[in-house]
Amino acid sequence: MPGEAQRVIEDFWRIQDTGDYTRLVDLFAEDAFLEDPIWGQYRGREAIRGFMATMVKEMGERKVHFTVDEICGDDHAVWARWTLHMEGAPSRGGVGIYKVENGKLTYYRDYMDPAGE
Repeated sequence: MPGEAQRVIEDFWRIQDTGDYTRLVDLFAEDAFLEDPIWGQYRGREAIRGFMATMVKEMGERKVHFTVDEICGDDHAVWARWTLHMEGAPSRGGVGIYKVENGKLTYYRDYMDPAGE
């Protein structure tokens, strides 16, 4: 049965689908930690805000969007299988791992399949 954490991540994906990643920042705890396989590590909401602003610019310029394929979680942890779509390139799969406490994301890390697979 889906728990609080899964509901937070379902909201995360609804917001991400708009393309304005900066709107995701409110879902993160003040001391959250985010790890991205391409862009690096970010600790704290303000650092994450900067990363999300970069994502708005870069994903828009590269014509990238993501679709979520599956979300599974409980009250504390969630994983989501997703697909990256980019104009002129093959789609790539990936997985996000999320930790939620008190309704806020405290940890988020993406893993992406190698290009061409």
